[in-house]
Amino acid sequence: MVLNSTELGLRVSQARQRAGLTQAELSQAIGVNRSVLAKMENGSRRLTALELAQVAEALGERIEWFVEDTPPAIVSHRNVTDPGEPSPRIDAEVERRVRAVEFVARNDTEFRDKVRRPPEFPLPGSREEADKLAREARELLGVGQSEPLHDLGTKVIRAGLLPFIVNLGRDAADAASVLLDAGAVAVVNGGLRVGRRRLSLAHELGHVLVADDYTVDWRIDGSTNRGFHEQLMDQFARSLLLPDISLEENWDVCGGNTENGLRTAAVRVASHFRVDMSTLARRLRELELISGAQAAQVRTTRTTKADIVEHDLVSSDELPKKPLPRVYEAAVLRLFTSEKISEERALDLLMGTWETAELPELPKLNESAIWQFVS
Repeated sequence: MVLNSTELGLRVSQARQRAGLTQAELSQAIGVNRSVLAKMENGSRRLTALELAQVAEALGERIEWFVEDTPPAIVSHRNVTDPGEPSPRIDAEVERRVRAVEFVARNDTEFRDKVRRPPEFPLPGSREEADKLAREARELLGVGQSEPLHDLGTKVIRAGLLPFIVNLGRDAADAASVLLDAGAVAVVNGGLRVGRRRLSLAHELGHVLVADDYTVDWRIDGSTNRGFHEQLMDQFARSLLLPDISLEENWDVCGGNTENGLRTAAVRVASHFRVDMSTLARRLRELELISGAQAAQVRTTRTTKADIVEHDLVSSDELPKKPLPRVYEAAVLRLFTSEKISEERALDLLMGTWETAELPELPKLNESAIWQFVS
């Protein structure tokens, strides 16, 4: 518990900045003088319970965020992160889900048994080792080395990674992940197109498998200035989604090597593996299946409605924008139906994705049950 007034003031300051408010704006919202708020934030004046509730409401935070310790992995990240790369929104989304998952894991044995900490693999030191890690990850996910990796959001749970899709908008980070004592949590920006969401989740899986405590990734595969570690995670993600031999075979079968077949091959192969065109172009170039000029052509290719009909493509919205992992939802419902948590707590843990009427009816107690309470 954060009981120290300095710690509490720091959390208020962090939450205020995360919400993009000045001290003047927050002080007006909670009805105190700005100098009073400044003293609250530097710890020289303690907040009352009522003031803390007002601050929480004004900033859209839960009170527990102010008075409970932040998960250690996130604190570690905040201590070392580059101040030029702020990630307050995804920080908050990850932290909320970490707290929820840890609560459910503490109270539901079945969930705890299903979501175990993933095995730890060595950190790749080269692109070849990143490809090797991708092959090992496919085995872990129960996917053959040549088949397309569909339904990624469900399969990564086998590796202990729980994916949450949250629409954070175009200006937020692509994804973030946290390694927990039991399992791991990833938040993927649902504002991205489906191919990019899949690439982001694959990238976070790479971080989890090499035991990175907490990572925030802003533009996966979108920068030439990324550090070597991040480049290897990008390589891992592309290799995981586009295995080399299978990609080469499909590219050839779809006519990618013919004079006029590049566009059609790009449309069909991207649909087969469910990746975006930038990822496909990058991977084809890495495997030296196309030239630089052809890669540029692939990147600008767009799949049209006519392509979907003509080539009988499957249009799938994999990793939709507001899902919770099914195993997590099931655990919350077990806690609710066993009356370990209230209706309000269940809806809170389900994070606005369920309505009250959608919750299962609680079993009616036998009339004799009253004696368990009065005897």
